[in-house]
Amino acid sequence: MKNKVCHITTVHQPFDIRIFHKECLSLTKAGYDVNLIAQHDRDETINGVKIVSLPKIFNRKERIFKLRKLAFQKAVEIDADIYHFHDPELLPVGLKLKKLGRMVIYDVHEDVPRQILSKPYLNKFIKPIISKSFEIYENRAAKKFDAIITATPHIRNRFLKINSNTVDINNYPKLNELYEPVEWINRKNEICYIGGITKIRGIIELIKALEYTDTILHLAGNFESKELEKEVKSLPGWKKVKYYGFVGREKVNEILKLVKIGIVTLHPITNYIYSQPIKMFEYMSAGIPVIASNFSLWKEIVEKGNCGICVDPLSPKEIANAINNVLGNDKIAKNMGENGRKLVENKYNWKSEEKKLFELYIKIIEKNDI
Repeated sequence: MKNKVCHITTVHQPFDIRIFHKECLSLTKAGYDVNLIAQHDRDETINGVKIVSLPKIFNRKERIFKLRKLAFQKAVEIDADIYHFHDPELLPVGLKLKKLGRMVIYDVHEDVPRQILSKPYLNKFIKPIISKSFEIYENRAAKKFDAIITATPHIRNRFLKINSNTVDINNYPKLNELYEPVEWINRKNEICYIGGITKIRGIIELIKALEYTDTILHLAGNFESKELEKEVKSLPGWKKVKYYGFVGREKVNEILKLVKIGIVTLHPITNYIYSQPIKMFEYMSAGIPVIASNFSLWKEIVEKGNCGICVDPLSPKEIANAINNVLGNDKIAKNMGENGRKLVENKYNWKSEEKKLFELYIKIIEKNDI
C-alpha cells in the first residue's frame, strides 16, 4: 500500500515550482500517493498529484483565519500518513496535526523573522518586536515536528539548533526544464528579469540602469503594488522595457532562449544576502550569463564559477557597466553562459536535492514504523 502524503499551502498557487513541480512530482514518481491542498478553482489530478482545492482568497486576514481553518479540515479528511506544509501561517495547523498523532514536516522557504524586518509597510519600531515574537513561536513549534526542510543552508543552520532532523533541500532547477541549446548568434543583445517585481528586488535601480545602456529589458512578473508599477513606468528607462506581466513556464523558456543576460540584483537585506534565488540558477541553467548582487555567497557561485558579474545592486551605473561589458563581448558572454550551464549540470540541479527529499521521507517513515 502506498504511503499517503498531503502537502498544504494557503499562500502559494497550486503549480508553484518548488511545491508542485519539484517536491510533489518527485514524490509521485517515487511511488507516494500525493495530495496537495492549495487555492484552486476545482479538485483535479495533474500528473498523478491530487489537487484538493481551497477557495481563492486575496485578503491576507481572511486567508489566515478562514482558509487556514478550511485547510485543516480538508487535511484531516485526507487522512494522510505524512503532512508537509509550506507556509509559516500554517504553523497552528501543523501543531494540531501533531496532536492528532500525525507525522508533520515544516518546509521553511524563507527566514521569516528576518523577512519581517524588511517589510516596508510595518512600523520601524514595531518590526523588531513582531520579528522576535514570531521567531520565539516558530522555534517552539519547530521542536515538535518530525522534520524541518529548509530552502537554503543558512536557514538550515538556524533550525538545526532547534530540531536535529533538519535538512536543506535547495530550490535548484530541473536539468532540462528551461534548457534548449541555442546558437549564441541567434540570441539578441537583450536582457531579462523574471520574478516578483518589488523595490527591494532592485526594480528601480535596474530601470535606471537602462538609461546608460543600449538594450531592451524583457520583464516578466507581477508588481507588488499599483503604486510601484506607476512609479516604475514613469522612469525614463521604461521606454526600453518589454513588459509581459506574470507568465507561465513556456513563456519563461521563450524569453530565456532569446536574451543574453539574466538579472538578479536584489537589495542587501539580511533575508537576501544569505538566499539562493531560483532565478539565478535558472538563468545559469538556460546557458546565459548572470548579473547578480555582490553578496559573498553569490560571488562564490557567480564569480568563482566565471558565469557572470556581481555588482552593487544599489548602483544603477555599476549595473549598467556590467550589462554593457557582457553585451559588448560575445566571446566572453558565451563562455560565461556555458560555464553556468556546466555548474548546473554538475552541482546546482534538482536531481541531487530530490535524493535528499526521498531520504528524509524514508527516515521519517522508518522511525514511525508505518
